[in-house]
Amino acid sequence: QVQLVQSGGGAAQPGGSLTLSCAASGYVDSTYCMGWFRQAPGKEREGVATINTNDKTTGYADSVKGRFTISHDPAKHTTYLHMSNLKPEDTGTYLCAAREWPYYDTADYLNRQRDFGYWGQGTRVTVSS
Repeated sequence: QVQLVQSGGGAAQPGGSLTLSCAASGYVDSTYCMGWFRQAPGKEREGVATINTNDKTTGYADSVKGRFTISHDPAKHTTYLHMSNLKPEDTGTYLCAAREWPYYDTADYLNRQRDFGYWGQGTRVTVSS
């Protein structure tokens, strides 16, 4: 059993930066695919970024490539999403998730949110002027 606790988020102006954190506790001594997903009002939840905690391979949605960076600190069991050059369309509720012992390529999990067994509580990100 793994618990994910998110922190960060808030409000930012277009072009600004924001960093989200996802701290894991419980049974964490496994290889995971960690993912960040977001859901905007009136839209379905979409994959934003993924990372394999073992080999550090990553995947990004086309809409955030070059602007967002996902990273993982194994010592702290924490996954981060650094968001820069924020746009209004980045607004939404962001959730982190964990998939134990991933089978597919890391980028493939952007579209496999149903495969994630553990989810954080979510945090809101609002980008507006």
